[in-house]
This record gives sequence, C-alpha cells and structure tokens, in this order.
Amino acid sequence: MIELKKIRALNSVANQMVSKGRGLLAADESVNTVGKRFASINLENTEGNRRAFRNMLLAAPGEGRYISGVILFDETIRQNALDGRSFLKVIQDEGILPGIKVDQGLADYGGSSGEKFTKGLDGLDGRLKEYVSRGAKFAKWRSVIAIGPSLPSAGNISQNAKDLAQYALACQENGLVPVVEPEVLMDGEHDQHRCRDASGMILGTMFEELKNMGVAIEGIILKANMVVPGKKSGQTATPEQVAKETLALLDEVLPVNLPGVVFLSGGQTELDATANLNAINQKGPQSWPLTFSFARALQDGATRTWAGKPENLEAAQKVLLHRAKMNSLASQGKYSSELEMDIAASGSASRGQD
Repeated sequence: MIELKKIRALNSVANQMVSKGRGLLAADESVNTVGKRFASINLENTEGNRRAFRNMLLAAPGEGRYISGVILFDETIRQNALDGRSFLKVIQDEGILPGIKVDQGLADYGGSSGEKFTKGLDGLDGRLKEYVSRGAKFAKWRSVIAIGPSLPSAGNISQNAKDLAQYALACQENGLVPVVEPEVLMDGEHDQHRCRDASGMILGTMFEELKNMGVAIEGIILKANMVVPGKKSGQTATPEQVAKETLALLDEVLPVNLPGVVFLSGGQTELDATANLNAINQKGPQSWPLTFSFARALQDGATRTWAGKPENLEAAQKVLLHRAKMNSLASQGKYSSELEMDIAASGSASRGQD
C-alpha cells in the first residue's frame, strides 16, 4: 500500500495536470515515429532535426497558459533546447510539469492475432528512479486494444490490465503520477457501440487490477479514447453522439475518486478532436475534470508550418499556441469553430486524417 503522505503528494500533482483550461501535450514520439512525421515534410530524421522539432513544440512562449504537462521521450529528457537550456528547464520555466513515456513499445500477443502487449516492465524501477532524479513528475504507459471479429480477447485485456496496474504501482512507489492509457484503437470496421463495449471491458478490468495491486486511485490520471466508430466502418459520429456515448461509458466504469481524465486523439483530425472534446464538456459538470492529452491533434498544423525551416519557427509556434488555446477552451465547453477563422488562412488546422 502507498503511504498517505505520498498519496497526498501524488494527488496534488495529478490535480495540477488537469487544472482548469489546461491539458497535456504528448510529445513522446519514438525516434522511428518522429521519422514518419518528418517524411511528410521531407525532412531527414537526424538528432539535430529532432532537437529542432522539439524546440518548436516545447519552447513556445506562453505555452504554460494552456499546457499543464508534457509527456517526453527518453531522448528528449536528455537534450537541450536551442537556447542551451535543457528541455526540462524550458518547460519548468513555463510552469509546465515534465512527464516521461516509460513503456518500450508494443509486441505481438498470442501469435498473429493482431493483438499487442506493451514491453517495458523489465528494468522499470531503475528507469523510474533515473527519471525522478532528472525531475520528472509523472509517467505514461500505453497499451493498445484492437477490435476485430473475435477481438479483443479476454486474455489480451487481462494481460494489458495487469501490466498497467504493475506499472502504476511502480510509479507511485517512486513518487511519480502514473498516466494509465489503455487505448482502444480507431482502426477497423467496428461501429461506435463496439468501441464502447471494448472500452468498457478494458477500463473495468484495469480498474479492478489497479485496486487489487493496491494502487491509489487518487494519485493516477486516466488517458482514455473517446467512443468513436472505426475508421473503416464507413460511419461517422457527430460531436454530440461522441459526447453522449463517451460520458455514458465513463459514468459506468470510472471511480469517483479518480483525479481526472485526459483524452487521446487517436487519429482524429485536429478539428474533430477539439469539437468532440468541447461537446463532452458542454454536457455540464462531470465527476472528474475532462481535458486533453493530444499529440498529432496539437502538433500537425504546427509541424507543417515549421517544415524544418528555422525561419518558420515563430509562425509554427503561433499555430501550436492557437491549437492549444482551442483545446483549452474545449476543455471548458467554450469552443466554437468560428474561433478558427483567425488562423484558417494559413491552412494550419488539419481537416484530413492526422
């Protein structure tokens, strides 16, 4: 069991992460994933270019007005910004909490079923201790759940839930707030109801495992997918439909002492993710703060504007801050698509799949 004094400290950090009008910037892309982003702007995937990219994302003046925490990758926590400060110092100077991705990616589960489990439990305690010594305040572990004709399997849900709980306990023992992310993938032909069912299965099982493991719910943050139809389903859901199904799911399975929920964008467009988050928060006060933890849905327009060119840095950061502000408003139910007009001329807001 986690001692009471430690739980109070974890709860304080968790509450900061979901403070009013702020959310998380997920900037924890691996080297290979950054390479895919760079390919879209014809930029070579070098350490120097990754550093410049992260400088664009993390050193935007005033970012702390909208961003409460940033999830970093291992390479980033060791890098310096272009002004010589460490990236940790850059975000801390903005009043932003530094977080760190601690899982080590996905591996096949059960042969060729299409299901995955997450690597990284081996050596986790040592990595957590190093990240704490460097100044990290929270961590993140992502599991993925696939939907198919016979998926998800009970075994895959069980293993991912157990692994998330084991990771969460290790984090809390080391003084880090664990962000638990059991992502139900948008890939597939499933409808919205299948997404809700699968999401309910993994969330219900995970919270049972967290309880069994002795994890303090008051000291964690849930990173959840919204309830949306699969990309290949041929179906679309309005923001109101997404909000209705997502809130019904959360009310059904989440404990009331959870400090908050941050939503992943999961392949939604920038504008769709913001509109859906806004609709969720327009339904009135919920039992938990409901905000964002977006990667592509915060980064895409800024990345295209930047395009790897130093002379585009200021313009790209303006695009990033605009997107962050829109999601800040959406986390309070105050967003309107009309607010996009002042930046629409730049073509920065993504309407295609991100």
